[in-house]
Amino acid sequence: MPKPELKPEIADDVPWSETVTDYDERHLIVYLRLLDAVAAGASDEAMSKIVLGIDPSHEVERSRTALASHLRRARWMTERGYRRLLATGVR
Repeated sequence: MPKPELKPEIADDVPWSETVTDYDERHLIVYLRLLDAVAAGASDEAMSKIVLGIDPSHEVERSRTALASHLRRARWMTERGYRRLLATGVR
């Protein structure tokens, strides 16, 4: 299992699968930071800029697409994906 990265490269759209992917494992910290930001009431612009490293004032569409995609996957991880992480562990 790949190790979670602090500042991984952010795809415009998360690769989707019904199983946990290498992308998910590398981006676990990003997913957790996004979920924390949502819980804290952060704006979409702040999450894009601070967590994803995409400036929404310069890349409007990319920031929207990437944020929506990563939030959708982060939520999926809390509903289904976490089971694999519990079974296999994270290094």
